[in-house]
Amino acid sequence: MTTLVRPDSTVEHTDRGPLDKHEIAALIAGHIPHGSFVNLGIGQPTLVADHLTAEHGVILHTENGMLNMGPAAVGDDIDPDLTNAGKIPVTELPGASYFHHADSFAMMRGGHLDVCVLGAYQVSQNGDLANWHTGKPDAIPAVGGAMDLAIGAKDVFVMMTLFTKDGTAKLTPACTYPLTGRGCVSRIYTDYAVFSVGPNGATVLETFGISVDELRGRVEVELTTI
Repeated sequence: MTTLVRPDSTVEHTDRGPLDKHEIAALIAGHIPHGSFVNLGIGQPTLVADHLTAEHGVILHTENGMLNMGPAAVGDDIDPDLTNAGKIPVTELPGASYFHHADSFAMMRGGHLDVCVLGAYQVSQNGDLANWHTGKPDAIPAVGGAMDLAIGAKDVFVMMTLFTKDGTAKLTPACTYPLTGRGCVSRIYTDYAVFSVGPNGATVLETFGISVDELRGRVEVELTTI
């Protein structure tokens, strides 16, 4: 049984932040329960692998057919035949195994993953996820295995910036983009704050470079604290 790390009360880090993508990845790595089986989505979520050590006891799964994947490969460690689902060269850890793509998706759909970390265009206050299509006529949809992960993992973490380039919050009362899954997200990790979301709405766990009151002035969602 895995237990998510949760502070006793909301913590405001107004003296540092916003976080960069590597700092967000490190934060997520520290919050994944020991012994978890974890899938990291394509894009920024793959950075989490670089912040996991043997002491974390985390076993990484990649949907193209590998278990116990290691950090990104560099230099002489690069093997063009050894990549994650995003085609990024990776390393393998002792005991790593390989299997058919269909078996990999059976693991995802069968509830065998404790946590998956995905990117997102939007997440609603009740945990709805939109991360495969913006709905624009010229946009290229890219669902991949996101729907399978969203419904199959016990906990879904989202890693994203909190605001778009025009300042619109990606944490919303309701998603306006096509949904990947309903009520599937449990945590949102952003550059400005960490939130838990679900049937009771959005709760601020930590902030970075901004106060809770300032956050309330920039998002349309009603935010609660611990």
